[in-house]
Amino acid sequence: MDAELHRDLPPAQRSLSLLVKAGALCNDAILQTDEAGIERAIGDPTEGALVVAAAQVGHNKQALDSRWPRVAEIPFTSERKRMTTIHKVNVAADLTTAPWGDAPFVAFSKGAVDSLLQVSDRVFLGDEIVPLDASLRQRIMDANARMAQNGQRVLGVAFRPLSSPELEEKRKIFIGLVGMIDPPRSEVKTAVATARAAGIRPVMITGDHPLTAQTIAKALDITDNDRHLTGRDLAQMSVAELKAVVDDVSVYARVSPEHKLNIVEALQEKGEIVAMTGDGVNDAPALKRADIGVAMGVTGTDVSKEAADMVLLDDNFATIVAAVEEGRVIFDNIRKFIKYTLSSNTGELLVMLIGPFLGMPLPLVALQILWINLVTDGLPGLALAVESAERGIMKRPPFHPRESIFSRGMGQRILWIGFLMGAVSLGIGYVYWRQDANGPWQTMVFTTLTLAQMGNALAIRSNIDSFLAIGLRSNRLMLVAVTLTFVLQMALIYVPFLQGFFRTTALSLPDLAISLLASSVVFVAVELEKWVRRGRIKDLGEGINTTPILS
Repeated sequence: MDAELHRDLPPAQRSLSLLVKAGALCNDAILQTDEAGIERAIGDPTEGALVVAAAQVGHNKQALDSRWPRVAEIPFTSERKRMTTIHKVNVAADLTTAPWGDAPFVAFSKGAVDSLLQVSDRVFLGDEIVPLDASLRQRIMDANARMAQNGQRVLGVAFRPLSSPELEEKRKIFIGLVGMIDPPRSEVKTAVATARAAGIRPVMITGDHPLTAQTIAKALDITDNDRHLTGRDLAQMSVAELKAVVDDVSVYARVSPEHKLNIVEALQEKGEIVAMTGDGVNDAPALKRADIGVAMGVTGTDVSKEAADMVLLDDNFATIVAAVEEGRVIFDNIRKFIKYTLSSNTGELLVMLIGPFLGMPLPLVALQILWINLVTDGLPGLALAVESAERGIMKRPPFHPRESIFSRGMGQRILWIGFLMGAVSLGIGYVYWRQDANGPWQTMVFTTLTLAQMGNALAIRSNIDSFLAIGLRSNRLMLVAVTLTFVLQMALIYVPFLQGFFRTTALSLPDLAISLLASSVVFVAVELEKWVRRGRIKDLGEGINTTPILS
């Protein structure tokens, strides 16, 4: 027989004992001992906290389940916001001490306080069970509000003696409140600030008490006011009414799966790109509907993971923000690669097209073109893929996902850089050809075009900062690629075997210097264009709002 159930104990102790026992019994979490001998809760974090709390006062979950075995249950649903389990009672052991007397079964319930109060008509005070009158109801609600304002997640716990294991939730006896707090990780507030600076508006959607949600949202700077909507508010609003206010509300509490879906759709209809996080089965519809569904990898259900586009392995919001930054880096580098490749190809195309109109033979032979496409384009292009993040990359608004890859002036830059590259290379070759049609004019075109592409690769490493500001060592692969390409190009010019193979002629030092000087025009021009833009552009881009939703 459990000593804490004896009637000679103080009423407060009896209430507390029954409270932690009921919380651990109406519970699917378990305690497991790891290899280091440390007990850890396995299951839902909230239920795990209840099991740990019971264990800390001497009530092991396994022992409780053996003493009062579960025979039936009504699982938690977001509509009811409570869970009920029915247990068989050891009447001989509990008869003289347990508050359920000689009942052969007892039902335990836990859930939202307001939900439990709807099905409770009595209160257990430790030494007696009294009717739940208006005064006691108000005391419970006031206590609930005080705990919620401190940022605690509050659960109510109740029980009811049963003569048979009937599955019903009514005439409960309220035991008390359990408050727990899961403080946000230290990096989350910084991540929220970074997201806001990047044009991303975090929105909190939770099943917790509105005051709890509001307190946490303010602590994380998700909101700076007291405005919020509850599931009850949302149930009374039309789609049009929700759409009218969704831009101004950042906190939603006590919501159902249907409400989450409505919020996502309302934001999308306003033109927002929505990323939704969730971990439960009920989150699946909203995860599927969102533009980017992000499921929790640790606490998430299989259903939520299947519905999501991404699975977050550490359940950390800061990881989402880090992924946004990494995605922007990748997107920028793809654009740089395309700009480099297409501008270089444009230069080659102009050389080959315009040369014959000037009366020249073909400026480049087939192997030279192949060399430029495979080596000169390939090596620096690959190095651009590992370029570091641009300055201020998380201080610019997002770009629309359906935006053209050539938007924001990239198409124009490809054309003018390509035209400049082609004009410089062909101009040098034309001058040399007019002087001596049998001279090294073709090698001058080939070398100038190749070196101009190296200058282009170095200059477009950043869209806004100068080459000197970012430094060559910030991308060692680019340093290797440019150096290797230069060395190979010199080999093609001065190694006799390669000269015959690639139809090149050894250049004199003055000719090589002229080629180097002419090719540097492209590098200088791109740097000057960035200098002009730095003085003119305050924002690093124009975009749209993106709204991640914390669930």
